[in-house]
Amino acid sequence: MFNLFESQNSLDFPASLTERYRPLTMGEFVGLAKPKAICAKLAARPFPSAWLFLGPSGTGKTTMAAALAEMIPAEVHHIPSQNCDLAELERVCRICQYVPMAGKRMHLILVDEADQMTSTAQLFLLSKLDGTAALPNTIWIFTCNAVDRLQDRFLSRVKQVEFSSYGIAAEASALLERIWDANAPSAATRPNFARIVKESNNNVREALMRLETELMLAA
Repeated sequence: MFNLFESQNSLDFPASLTERYRPLTMGEFVGLAKPKAICAKLAARPFPSAWLFLGPSGTGKTTMAAALAEMIPAEVHHIPSQNCDLAELERVCRICQYVPMAGKRMHLILVDEADQMTSTAQLFLLSKLDGTAALPNTIWIFTCNAVDRLQDRFLSRVKQVEFSSYGIAAEASALLERIWDANAPSAATRPNFARIVKESNNNVREALMRLETELMLAA
């Protein structure tokens, strides 16, 4: 998910490591080869479309959507977890009927944890995603951990992109080591970076939080 994109000389709270090392471009993510390739292509030639970023928590779904918006660039309309009801969707759709703000090429609607949306919201989206009442110049990105609560009719209208932490252990361990070297006192005992990643189940966000605890103890 994360890659080291700037040199850090000291641990500066309250900014967390997950914020300080948040990827801003596709090349800064650890792993995720297929999602990165798809988003890079979409950023280069954006078009109205709907996408479902599917995968475990901490794999970078929302972060990659934000990076995509920066690369387009797009005006972002973020609907947080469990806020996706009919009233909120109608409000955002009204905004997206207009030209994006100055300097932006498109609208991007980001719906986090879309599987938590109401059934009424899912029904409302069917026409918005199939072309009968589609929004102009708008990209939809939905994120979720599982699709159990999403209707087949909804799933048939979005392009699914799988986010997986499989095979990123070595790259994630190397990232933690670089962050440690940039922030820890020179005499501090180095933790086992591979173990941190393993105990975090390859969840880079969780691994960064564990590393932050180690840095606090070493400071």
